[in-house]
Amino acid sequence: MQIFIGSTALSTFRQEKLLNQLKSVIPELTQLNAHFVHFVDSDKPLTDEQAAVLEQLLRYGPHMEQTSTEGRLFLVVPRAGTISPWSSKATDIAHNCNLEIIDRIERGIAYHVDCGDSFQWSDEHQQAVAGFVHDRMIEMVLDELDAASCLFEQHEPAAGESVNIIDDGRNALVDANQRLGLALSTDEIDYLLDHFTSINRNPVDAELMMFAQANSEHCRHKIFNADWVIDGVEQDRSLFKMIRNTYESHSEGVLSAYSDNSSVIASHKAKRFIANNETHRYDYHDEHIAMLMKVETHNHPTAISPFPGAATGSGGEIRDEGATGRGSKPKVGLCGFSVSNLKIPGNLQSWETDFGKPERIVSALDIMLEGPLGAAAFNNEFGRPNIAGYFRTFEEEVAGPDGNEVRGYHKPIMLAGGYGNIREQHIEKLALPVGTPIVVLGGPAMLIGLGGGAASSMDSGASAEDLDFASVQRGNPEMERRCQEVIDSCWSQDNNPVLSIHDVGAGGLSNALPELVYDGGRGAEFELREVHNDEPGMTPMQIWCNESQERYVIAVSPERIDDFKKLCERERCPYAILGETTEAQTLKVHDRHFDNYPVDMPLDVLLGKPPKMLREVTHVDVKHDALDSHAIDITEAAFNVLRLPAVANKTFLITIGDRSVTGMVTRDQMVGPWQVPVADVAVTTASYEGYHGEAMAMGERTPVALLDGPASARMAIAESLTNIMAAPIAKISDIKLSANWMAPAGHPGEDAVLYDTVKTVGMEICPQLDLTIPVGKDSMSMKTVWQEEGQDKSVTAPLSLIITAFTPVTDVRRTLTPQIRTDIDDTGLLLIDLGFGKNRLGGSALAQTCKQLGDVPPDVDDATQLKALFDVMQALNSEGKIIAWHDRSDGGLFACLAEMAFAGHCGLDIELDSMLTDGDSDAVSVLFNEEIGGVIQIRCNDLEAVETAFESAGLLDCLHELGKIHDEDQLTISNNGFPVFSASRVSLQQAWSETSYHMQRLRDNPDCAQQEFDAIAEKDKGLSTSLSFDIDEDVAAPYINKGSRPNIAVLREQGVNGQIEMAAAFDRAGFNAIDVHMSDIISGDVTFDDFKGLVACGGFSYGDVLGAGEGWAKSVLFNTRARDVFQSYFNRDDTFSLGVCNGCQMMANLKSLIPGAEHWPHFVRNTSEQFEGRFSLVEVMQSSSILMKGMAGSHMPIAVAHGEGRAEYHSDEQRQNLQKVMRYVDHEVRATEEYPLNPNGSPEGLTGFCNEDGRATIMMPHPERVFRAVQNSWRPDDWQEDSPWMRMFRNARVWVG
Repeated sequence: MQIFIGSTALSTFRQEKLLNQLKSVIPELTQLNAHFVHFVDSDKPLTDEQAAVLEQLLRYGPHMEQTSTEGRLFLVVPRAGTISPWSSKATDIAHNCNLEIIDRIERGIAYHVDCGDSFQWSDEHQQAVAGFVHDRMIEMVLDELDAASCLFEQHEPAAGESVNIIDDGRNALVDANQRLGLALSTDEIDYLLDHFTSINRNPVDAELMMFAQANSEHCRHKIFNADWVIDGVEQDRSLFKMIRNTYESHSEGVLSAYSDNSSVIASHKAKRFIANNETHRYDYHDEHIAMLMKVETHNHPTAISPFPGAATGSGGEIRDEGATGRGSKPKVGLCGFSVSNLKIPGNLQSWETDFGKPERIVSALDIMLEGPLGAAAFNNEFGRPNIAGYFRTFEEEVAGPDGNEVRGYHKPIMLAGGYGNIREQHIEKLALPVGTPIVVLGGPAMLIGLGGGAASSMDSGASAEDLDFASVQRGNPEMERRCQEVIDSCWSQDNNPVLSIHDVGAGGLSNALPELVYDGGRGAEFELREVHNDEPGMTPMQIWCNESQERYVIAVSPERIDDFKKLCERERCPYAILGETTEAQTLKVHDRHFDNYPVDMPLDVLLGKPPKMLREVTHVDVKHDALDSHAIDITEAAFNVLRLPAVANKTFLITIGDRSVTGMVTRDQMVGPWQVPVADVAVTTASYEGYHGEAMAMGERTPVALLDGPASARMAIAESLTNIMAAPIAKISDIKLSANWMAPAGHPGEDAVLYDTVKTVGMEICPQLDLTIPVGKDSMSMKTVWQEEGQDKSVTAPLSLIITAFTPVTDVRRTLTPQIRTDIDDTGLLLIDLGFGKNRLGGSALAQTCKQLGDVPPDVDDATQLKALFDVMQALNSEGKIIAWHDRSDGGLFACLAEMAFAGHCGLDIELDSMLTDGDSDAVSVLFNEEIGGVIQIRCNDLEAVETAFESAGLLDCLHELGKIHDEDQLTISNNGFPVFSASRVSLQQAWSETSYHMQRLRDNPDCAQQEFDAIAEKDKGLSTSLSFDIDEDVAAPYINKGSRPNIAVLREQGVNGQIEMAAAFDRAGFNAIDVHMSDIISGDVTFDDFKGLVACGGFSYGDVLGAGEGWAKSVLFNTRARDVFQSYFNRDDTFSLGVCNGCQMMANLKSLIPGAEHWPHFVRNTSEQFEGRFSLVEVMQSSSILMKGMAGSHMPIAVAHGEGRAEYHSDEQRQNLQKVMRYVDHEVRATEEYPLNPNGSPEGLTGFCNEDGRATIMMPHPERVFRAVQNSWRPDDWQEDSPWMRMFRNARVWVG
């Protein structure tokens, strides 16, 4: 092992933050420093030349002074026996730089903690420091550098364990059940005992673990398939049968339900833009593009270790989508969290009480600081925009069956979902011929995530702590991206080589492989040692059952296996052929090391029907006290409700995610010129041409379930509809729902409530609304139990139904937003109140902030009225009668109006007269009830037409005029001429933003958090545009009309994810866009001789492990063939080059090869130290860039999505001599370094550059994601099809001639 010392690991503010945390437990601490250390394992010592190359590879990141090594060393490295994602990617880079001699590079962080010479370190001190600096799930702490050699130790394979039932009988299985954390029921123990006794053989641990995972509640959904007896009455349907009733009642448009990883629904015909598998040229294909939908949960792992738990939750759901049918394309994502109260230090809220928690789970605050980052990081790196979600906190002592009890989310909900597209001919998996090769695609096996299916099926606290930690995985999104590229290359062919595909999730290979072959009507025989394994010391059970992520199992057509191998090799995606299918439906797994069969089991025993569960339960009545609304101060209530996380600003959860990748997002969370996160619906286009699209929206009202479970479900469905109706939808039955059920099964009364709630959903409201639930998930162990000072304690979640609605969209341009338009004269606001004045407050945000629950919650009293509302809203939207729409949900009418005012930067004068009878002063109930409804902005001269439409729908009585919109930035509410509330829009928006501000201060650079919060109070004109050219002029048209289409190389490296939208932009400009992978260059298959253009695309090449774009660049600089190809291209005078985001970072590191680029900067971590997904205003500067010809002086918004976009210069002279192309400007169009207007902190706002002759241009923002008008999060009304950024691509075509 060789050791290479790296750069500083902590920025100044992160170092100070950690120092203060450590001082809280060790006051004597005087100094803290941290730097990276690289450990290199090679076959033999490196030569001087090889060591010099490696030194350059390992020199990355921002320039910082060398750190001190004084003090005690705490060396944090990956857990022995695992290989970090960083390592696998860094090693790949080394190999591509001709350093094949290296077996593996691993990285650690050396923390030097100095408490003075006289300080005596105790074990407690060391444990305290270690606890702050490492994640015990995936890391360990060493006390010297040489001890890291344990990372590279190779162990002999360990043997499996046989469970001796022949001699010891049932007791042997009972003992194994507890020791291995199998979570088998008594019926299942007896079932296994009978089987193995009948064949006179002892089971092997691999077989028992496999059976436990395949038959866990997580995988088998036993409660949803159980028989039920309630209050002594036998029920005629299971929970699942009631859900299936929605499909039986209305199956129109459902192409696949209940039988695959995702559901598939019909959508529109559109032009799909894909690369030809042989020529690699991108082109459009007219076809029906079906829509697949899936929402998953990853609750247990997120409670144990939030970042990897949430990351692998998102990653697992993405794999579910990609493994649907015979392979499909994930498109956009959503992410949601329910946790107990945050209790932010220094910002404790009046409704928050500390009820304690067990040691093994982290706090709600830590979950929300780390979990969303994990989910966002996986989506970002994979290349899937996250454009929807929810966030709820709840933790309160309420009345229960046996007195007061604490209800909350100590076991959190971590929701991950989304939709994608699939070719209709690929929806059905095919039967497998005997002899079909079975491939595992993706990363290696490691001892992580063992027993996750069983662990997630237990109440938190019911399993041993070491088993809890063993059951959490860790993610490698760049590997999953490589797998998806292979899958895309398969389904995009006319002759797809994939017959069937399954993701590897809970239970690992032991679950995925049996399901794959069983569904194909076959058995199989596998060789265990063919599994790629980075931890050879594992037992056969551990190899077979571990849940290492980013893997798929695929049945490949026998005659196409060589084609499949070539696809994998081009994408550098690991694969292994494990075996093939057999006629006999038996699963046999051979182990050539021990020459035995750790698994030999008939599939009908493994996946057959063990004894069915019977649930005998009773209803329990619980009395709740009403909320006294007259005793509540409206002003205090208003500000408290706005601070409640379910209502409050969620910017801290949104801007960490890339919301523009794919170039198909037309409605993300951020709305209007001020980019306020209040959108009701997420919308995408189906193609880069036309306006058909897809949408999704969410609904959940979980606190209501503590009062009335069925009402909470009806309200969740209603909220999903009032959210999604902001998009233009042909008919309500086009909408399909995903239902995610979380419940504390076994808690007194809860099972009966669960049954009632599923019944109202499946048998009543969905059939009444013509809605189908073709997909969903259940998690039935939502309870946390622990002991504290000898006392039993628990926190039990409410029954929680999270609804996600999905639908095709007729015209994405007609999507409504909550932005009040003050630039349209003579408009007004109308309330639509489907509660018809009932004003029920039970389970409301108001009640929660008062530390109460209330008694009677809102409900869907008449489903036909909800359907009528949907229809009338769609009709009015199609006629252009609605300017803005926002649904009423958490926080009621008050929160609805406030958020609309925030989005519109305006004031409101609201009159409650029509909602309060004479003498009625209960404005609180009117303002804060959460009945179904919403607010629309209309033109005053359309009022009569709107009233007529509502009257025709039988809804005129639910319509109320609310008052006036004005520019004075004051929200005033009156009743019969008397003011009941008044506050400035700024003060309200600041209160609404406090949670986001405090969370950003704790998580990110606090200076940036302060700047963003302070900006609320500033006078701000918002985004604007001013162009120096005609947006609608197609300057490339004369050249396109000649029929000539020059070639442009759309260049990508492993981990790049923005190539398709880039190709689409250049295709529209008249180029032949050709997909070129770096493996094509390195192998010699492709040179740039036939190309006029080269564009390096955005993403995360090699996961940015050796600096942003630096690994990609070094694989060019230190690979002789690649270097020659690039140098030759850059030195031709008939070519142009563009680098965007990751491609910008990469080309900046290639500046030594690009004539006239020597002054280009180096790009490093954003000042915020966070990934920034923004829609930012930029100005095009005067430059020699051929791409920006005629655009100088223009300013317009552009998509931004990067974590390392800050330009770093080694001198002022370097910056002065630059060819500057683009800079961030504030809303007064002045160059800015203020956050978030400048999202990365680059000096002078500079973010785009070119070389001296203008043929090579680099920029961090993404013009290719906003080349169409509809792709922009906000745009002026007069933009038609093209956005201003299309001119840039057409300029390239004009220059080529």
